[in-house]
Amino acid sequence: MADALISSTVKVTLERALSLASDRIGMLVGFKKDVASMTRSLRLINAVLADAEAKQNQDGAVQAWLECLEEVAYDATNVLDELKYESLRHKVESRNRHKLKVCCFFSFSNINLAFRWRMASKVRDIKLELSKINQEASDLGLASRSDVAAALPAAGDTRNRQTDSSVAPMIGRAKDESNILEMLLRPTEKVVSVLPINGMGGLGKTTLAKSIYNKQQIDEHFNKKLWVCVSKKVPIVDLFKLILLQLTEENFEVDDRNIIVGNIRNQLGGKRYFLVLDDVWDDDQALWDDFFSTLKGLNPINPPKGSWCLITTRSRAVADEGYPLGGLRGDHCWSIIKRKVVEGEEVPNELDAIKDRAIQICNGLPLVASVLGGLLRLRKDKWRSILEDRLLNLNGVMQILKLSFDNLPSPAVKKCFAYCSIFPQDTEMEGDMLIELWMAEGFLHAGLENKTMEEIGEYYLEILLQSSLLEEIRKYGRRRCYKMHDMVHEVSKSIMSKSTKFINSETGSGDNSNQVRCLVIDSFGEGAKSLFESRSNLLHTLFLSRGSLSDDMLMKLKNLHVLNLSGEENQNLPISIGKLRHLRYINFERSRSETLPESICKLYNLQTLRLKRIALKVLPKGMCNLISLRHLHYYTSDTEFQMPLEMGRLTCLQALEFFKVGREKGRRIGELGSLKNLKGELEIRNLELVNGKEEAEEANLFEKANLFRLQLEWARDREGGDYNDEDVLDGLRPHQNLEELVIENFMGDQFPRWLMELPTATTLPRLARLEFKWCHRCKELLPLQNFASLKELQIWSCDGLTNLPGDMLHSCASLQKLWVAYCNNLISFPLELQRTPSLLTLELFHCPKLKTSMTPKGFGFLTSLRELSIGPFSDDGDDHENSSIYNEFDWSGLISSSSSSSSSALRGLELIGLPHVESLPPQIQYLTTLTSLCLWDFEGIKALPDWFGNFAALEVLVLNGFKELGHLPSKDAVSRLTKLKRLSVSGSPLLKERCTSQSSGPDSQWSKVSHIQDLHMWD
Repeated sequence: MADALISSTVKVTLERALSLASDRIGMLVGFKKDVASMTRSLRLINAVLADAEAKQNQDGAVQAWLECLEEVAYDATNVLDELKYESLRHKVESRNRHKLKVCCFFSFSNINLAFRWRMASKVRDIKLELSKINQEASDLGLASRSDVAAALPAAGDTRNRQTDSSVAPMIGRAKDESNILEMLLRPTEKVVSVLPINGMGGLGKTTLAKSIYNKQQIDEHFNKKLWVCVSKKVPIVDLFKLILLQLTEENFEVDDRNIIVGNIRNQLGGKRYFLVLDDVWDDDQALWDDFFSTLKGLNPINPPKGSWCLITTRSRAVADEGYPLGGLRGDHCWSIIKRKVVEGEEVPNELDAIKDRAIQICNGLPLVASVLGGLLRLRKDKWRSILEDRLLNLNGVMQILKLSFDNLPSPAVKKCFAYCSIFPQDTEMEGDMLIELWMAEGFLHAGLENKTMEEIGEYYLEILLQSSLLEEIRKYGRRRCYKMHDMVHEVSKSIMSKSTKFINSETGSGDNSNQVRCLVIDSFGEGAKSLFESRSNLLHTLFLSRGSLSDDMLMKLKNLHVLNLSGEENQNLPISIGKLRHLRYINFERSRSETLPESICKLYNLQTLRLKRIALKVLPKGMCNLISLRHLHYYTSDTEFQMPLEMGRLTCLQALEFFKVGREKGRRIGELGSLKNLKGELEIRNLELVNGKEEAEEANLFEKANLFRLQLEWARDREGGDYNDEDVLDGLRPHQNLEELVIENFMGDQFPRWLMELPTATTLPRLARLEFKWCHRCKELLPLQNFASLKELQIWSCDGLTNLPGDMLHSCASLQKLWVAYCNNLISFPLELQRTPSLLTLELFHCPKLKTSMTPKGFGFLTSLRELSIGPFSDDGDDHENSSIYNEFDWSGLISSSSSSSSSALRGLELIGLPHVESLPPQIQYLTTLTSLCLWDFEGIKALPDWFGNFAALEVLVLNGFKELGHLPSKDAVSRLTKLKRLSVSGSPLLKERCTSQSSGPDSQWSKVSHIQDLHMWD
């Protein structure tokens, strides 16, 4: 399997060399003929490569020839890349000298003489090596043949593809799921029970566990659930740290077991929890005895019963009894294959004809069925030949996975897949990061016309998803993350075994193969330093998670393309980084460094600079010289930060998270005008420094078709009153593809015509989210015309608004979330809710002058409403002694929509009161489907009414600011709240005193709440 990648590596490297040779570097005087000669040799070699690939497994000499060719191809690429770097350097320096000539052509005198002689020698050596390779190919009888590679599937538009994180439909495991759920939910006297799901790799243990984990019965039965992916043998302290990470979402650096367990006790001690340990490998019985003894002792006094730990593992040694998972039935495997191949369409006869053979190959393993389905989907041209010829002699999952790899439709896709092995098993790999890494390594240069490298990367990701070699995971909205099944990861790692080395304290340095191009180092020990010293000039990729690189070490990485130094322990980038001419990707995330060396601005090939979550306070002054930069991942809210000068020179830039407008030339908004390729999200700050509409138009936002989110900000605290905000905003009209727009601290009286005054058709047909924040001078918002795609509208702290029209949203039938809050002078908002039938969430709060009679009406039409937050409101009589401020609210419509059916019922209500209010609105007692009720600032209430017992579905009750509250509902009423899992009370000193185990007497409330496991009483 080690030979599986060499022909793909050679092919991709040759394609990259040819791409470089066809670039402007051929115009260098003195190199034109040399580059042309190299190009001819490369093409001759490329022509016989298909023949060599076909013969390599039968002929050791051909295999050796390919290995020699790989080395020479890398050398040729490096030489051509140096010439490209010199071309870029001359372009930058000429531009900086304000020369008028276009510098795609150099005279002899313009090129450093030493560089000329050095490169001439290198080019000569490469030509000789290529000539030798060509001769050897002839001697081996390698002939030109047409390379009949798999046709790439039709490329769709992947730029706007969105996914969700719902669990994929599970086939054939309903009985197993039911059996395990029954075990988990049955009454037990044990504090912690353990159930391992045992079985070989590929059976779907994790998929089954995920389905169980996401069941509503689990949410209702347990107070807390957490998922921990173990994926390797770990010391018990590290296992506890993984649990704590999931509980707190924070890394815990302390290694003291007592402290770690103490923190877990604070989170889990009083709760019945459901813990999933996924992908467990350690079969040390003593470790597991110790681990579960600790879990059982988290709450030694009166521990809650019924917690469970569900484990997925190939081992049978984790616990005495487990749930052995069997293989799927043949018809279920066939269902998985059909879903992958035809996606619900009619099964063609050709596919049905191979059904029996396909089922036989699956052998009851859903992973094999999914991978096989992906393979058949990609290679519809050779279904029968794949099943009859290639798989007859294969036994086992790994060989089938390898076959799927062999049938990927291009060498570049194979390289992209194999490269994923540099990440540890079970790593969630960010899609954009993968594409940036593939691009830096040169995998994304060929195959699709009129596509950017990023679009090609998106397409390759789609192919790997279709092949089931990657699995997409829901994560952070548009940010896509991927994982590999552990067996797929094993295949990718074995394919890359000759070219990638992993070094940590356990593995040592391994062999010193000449093919090592990727080095992943946990920390620098003697073995790591030895391999680093001997192979540094070969490396293309270096991942270093701990330790640092000295200037001397970095300078040895002459051919490095990818440098990953992310981590808090990596504090500084050495100055010598500017010498790495081939470098295209730097990841310096989470570093504590506050500066970057100016020499980084000499990296004219750099495409990606990742600086997220870094202490960095200033970017290097010469950032505008990074002429190839495409992705700058950096964000700071530091008010003292200034943009580097002339960012507009970075014409390749696609990812720029924010731009802060400055007064000086080179920092003005016009710098954005030449950044035509910007995509994703962009935040523009300090718009008060823009001098009117004409200057705003220089940003050319109207032309930036790939921006989906735009945030426009003015400074919040400004002196004077003569603002030009309306003119500026008028000049910032975005492209019609925009999906999200945020306008913050705008001080105009009204919004521009391109946003508000559109009588027939909107200029923003895709706009799904619109926010107005701190727009205090805005006097009115006109009806939003024809915003058919709008799903979310937020109006926050707009004190100039007094009235919002009832028909404001009459064209927003798709609206799902409406949020109007902290508008201190809003009096009227009689919204016609029948116009917004899709509304899921309505939040209308902290608008103290809003009259209840002028609040939205028509709740009966909102059959999809799930969350409602309201109050406090005003009324004509200003009677705040009771709940009359809510009397004119449309409770009847709300009650009718909630009681129509359980599937269309309100789930969450948040109600905010006023000081001295002595009773709750009685109408809420009829909202019996509520699962969450939050009540704020009803300061005059002394006791909660017994109708609270009507909330039979209530799971969470939050009471804040009930200063006079001393009594909960009667014990009988509380006893009817059988699903209540959490009670949180703050700002009720008397009730807090009465809800302790030490309280006694007739006023004690302890007996009413003692059974609630998640009970919090705050001051």
